[in-house]
Amino acid sequence: MSPTSSLDLGSVTLDRVLEYAGPVGMSPDTFFPDSAPPMWRDERNPVVPHFLDDDSGIVRAAIQTWVLRSGGRTILIDTGVGNDKERPHVPLWSGRKSGFLASLAAVGVRPEDVDVVVNTHLHNDHVGWNTVWEDGEWVPTFPRARYLMPARDFTYWDPAERRDAAGGPHHLNVFEDSVAPVHRAGLVDLWDGEHVIDEHLRLVAAPGHTPGSSAVLLESAGARAMFVGDLVHTPVQLAHPHVNSCFCEDPEQARATRRSLLARAADERSLLFPAHFAGGGGVRVRPSGAGFALTEWAPFTAPEGTVEA
Repeated sequence: MSPTSSLDLGSVTLDRVLEYAGPVGMSPDTFFPDSAPPMWRDERNPVVPHFLDDDSGIVRAAIQTWVLRSGGRTILIDTGVGNDKERPHVPLWSGRKSGFLASLAAVGVRPEDVDVVVNTHLHNDHVGWNTVWEDGEWVPTFPRARYLMPARDFTYWDPAERRDAAGGPHHLNVFEDSVAPVHRAGLVDLWDGEHVIDEHLRLVAAPGHTPGSSAVLLESAGARAMFVGDLVHTPVQLAHPHVNSCFCEDPEQARATRRSLLARAADERSLLFPAHFAGGGGVRVRPSGAGFALTEWAPFTAPEGTVEA
């Protein structure tokens, strides 16, 4: 398939809006403690250069939002890191000043045009543009949208529900600046189990990475796609589905969910769109040995170098 900036999936149109693509400051053995060096050597072809810097050995990733136009509505899947957020334990994401909203406008979407925002889970790099700093407070970026958030993640990180440091220090401030303000504005729909977005799109539970992690399933005019959040971060996890990231809250559940959704994607020949895949952005897979082989990239133009969108 020829490189593109927009993709038709049946009657649904998909655009990719990058916020960042580049190194994330962690080595493979830190980011993926279940992995081993031979895995990265064996998967070198799909991994370098978009998922691993060949010189420094640092993992690379994309922060991006998937923009769907379906049934006359504009739907965003995940909202990245955001600007001006205090992330003292994640310096790369702290106090950022990116042109994400300009990049969104470049694909024809203004904040007031957005009808639905899907947060596949509530980690800091999936909810950041839920809000913007305006007149001394955090306000919803997309004032007309309904924000679909998994109820289990909302409860897990709601300070009213628990007082410990759920999710570790990397989650500091996230609920307060990127989740609670939208909830106070009355724009949040909490869901559990399954949620129908429209005739082409539905949300299903995909727990493990977080308690409420989810996937958006698309089926339209014979086209199938799955937007799977942090089910996988790198092609290494396709070949070795037992490999978790260091951010998986429930490692065994994460492994079971990964195998199940990858098997489904292979069986249905669905395009699989993980949240952080650079390169072509999405893949098709087939069973191979104890894991899955990448058979085809989605045709999105690959980001070159480090992108600050």
